[in-house]
Amino acid sequence: MSTPGLLIVALPDGGRLPGLLAADLGCERSELALHRFPDGESLVRFDLPLQGRCVVLAGSLDHPDTKALPLLFAADAARELGAARVGLVAPYLGYMRQDARFRPGEAVTSRSFARLLSSSLDFLVTVDPHLHRWRSLSDIYSIRTSVVAAAPLIARWLRRHVPEPVLVGPDAESEQWVASVARLAGAPWAVMAKARRGDHDVSVALRGGGQWTGRIPVLLDDIASTGETLAAAARVLERMGLPRPVCVVVHALLTPQGQAKLLDAGVARMVSCDTIAHPTNAIEVAPLLAQAVRDVTAATG
Repeated sequence: MSTPGLLIVALPDGGRLPGLLAADLGCERSELALHRFPDGESLVRFDLPLQGRCVVLAGSLDHPDTKALPLLFAADAARELGAARVGLVAPYLGYMRQDARFRPGEAVTSRSFARLLSSSLDFLVTVDPHLHRWRSLSDIYSIRTSVVAAAPLIARWLRRHVPEPVLVGPDAESEQWVASVARLAGAPWAVMAKARRGDHDVSVALRGGGQWTGRIPVLLDDIASTGETLAAAARVLERMGLPRPVCVVVHALLTPQGQAKLLDAGVARMVSCDTIAHPTNAIEVAPLLAQAVRDVTAATG
């Protein structure tokens, strides 16, 4: 079904997402041209007319320090060039982990970043943001937001690829994703307790458990960055005598070193949603994002 007046604009390093969205929505797609001057300043340019159109900027916000300014410049320019509405589809939404002042004097960057984006956009669509202390994005975003849940897609992938899984969350924060996917997949689940002493110093221990004989453990989390937490969880499962686990994450921020760390810890396979372009991508989120765009543009129209 086509969406008249809609234009998908691929942000720099937007990957396959903008093209997939445009194809699903039956609308035009364009690239946001980006030029960086020798001193590091950025210039953005639209190559299609924007007058009266709903412009949807598309691309994940991993490495947000390099992506945020071009995004804000593009949103501002789109309004000046006559766009009726300007939205953002960012499958991965950066700056969500700092949701409290953990030490005196720290910035609560999730709130600061929300103010920046809210000042420039009419709506935001994302996938499973890292909501821990915030109840919802509306706690910090003043614009309309739509959150797509990856759980149904992950559960479908598990049903197709992992016989008799048992889902394991590596820490308490993962429980909301683990419980939801387990319910949809009809699988048992458990969550570990984590103690973090630094970015690269993590220990975990299993809370509870059950009769898992014959089942394949699946480590499930929303974000993998250093790989320390998942690697520690994999070693706990190995000590329990369980088969090598499959690891599934929504957002893969892992470096090659992080992936190697997981393999060294005994992970049999690493799989991620394609919210961030990564070699482990196996679960496509574009169809659900396209439907969310239809819904939010209809609601804001």
